[in-house]
Amino acid sequence: MFGLILTAAVTLMQAYLFWRAASVPFVRRCISRNALIGIGLALWAMFLLGRAVGPDDAGRLATVLEFLGMTWLGILFLLSATMFAADAASGFGFLLERAGPRQRGAALAVGGVLCVVALAQGLRAPVVHSEDVYLAALPQGLDGTVILALSDLHLGTVLGEPWLAARVEQVQAERPDMVVLLGDVFEGHQAPGQELMATLRRLSAPLGIWAVLGNHEFHGNHTDVAALFGQAGIRLLRNEWRELRPGLVLAGMDTAGGRPGGAVAGASLARALAGKGPGATVLLSHAPLPAEAVKDKGVDLLLCGHTHGGQIWPFGYLVGHYFPMLEGRFQLDGTTVMVSRGAGTWGPPMRLWQPGEILRITLHARGSAPPSPRAAHPARER
Repeated sequence: MFGLILTAAVTLMQAYLFWRAASVPFVRRCISRNALIGIGLALWAMFLLGRAVGPDDAGRLATVLEFLGMTWLGILFLLSATMFAADAASGFGFLLERAGPRQRGAALAVGGVLCVVALAQGLRAPVVHSEDVYLAALPQGLDGTVILALSDLHLGTVLGEPWLAARVEQVQAERPDMVVLLGDVFEGHQAPGQELMATLRRLSAPLGIWAVLGNHEFHGNHTDVAALFGQAGIRLLRNEWRELRPGLVLAGMDTAGGRPGGAVAGASLARALAGKGPGATVLLSHAPLPAEAVKDKGVDLLLCGHTHGGQIWPFGYLVGHYFPMLEGRFQLDGTTVMVSRGAGTWGPPMRLWQPGEILRITLHARGSAPPSPRAAHPARER
């Protein structure tokens, strides 16, 4: 169903974009009507081939087709958005009729610049963003524990082994005590290759490598997902908790089976925390949970992903409607919530305006001395 909706949206956007672009003076001078139609049909076919061939077949051709098709999806979205803004400014041809074609030409130019910026930001390495979190129940002996959190890697044909190898090096350079993967590790269309699995196995940390499932782990993937994580040495938390050290509990829940604030997620949360031991509790959830879901549940730190921070502006406004905690750090009564923008990208390898990120979280016992400014990584304001 999602594939049909996406294809319909691409078809409508492309029909609209080429219809309006045909009136731009520069386009009319340089490209004939038949050539413009041919270009549009070729790009539309490339997107369809990327969807049909890319996710399910291995090899260089599949990788190229999916990369080109998904990149065109992002370009199409940005060009359509700027074109629509220009049309709205000119009253869709009813106002400023003579200026309309020039405005649409300017919209194509602005959209083209945004596409270049988005590609540059999407293809660059994710930044390591550091935060210090003080937990009242954390024992003094665990003060300074470092968690590296990665969300939404979307490993597959587009983001493959070379990209993952660079991320593993980033993580290991931070010397974390624990690494947590917040879901959508795999794209989910097919079982990951042996090279990907071997690279994942290079992740190591004294307190282990832990993960929760995201929605993409279930997309058309009939393999044993839990077995895949086990092969990579990653311990999966499915509505359960583990005491890593006396006074530090790590819990993980499934949120891919229903709305984050719905009954399914509520039941998952209850199971994940059932019989939880004392101490500071860190909860992993792929999607952000609403404030009322975690209130009075004994969760000290909630780590989430899924939203990608909107990934491509202005799409974030729509995502923010469903997930008010779109990205960044939030304080909900006694719970600190961190929503990661994700290290990878879904669909187009593009981001506008924020790059991907890896969260570096240092846990502190309440009452401990503030960290040294020299030792701390610079934290950006959110």
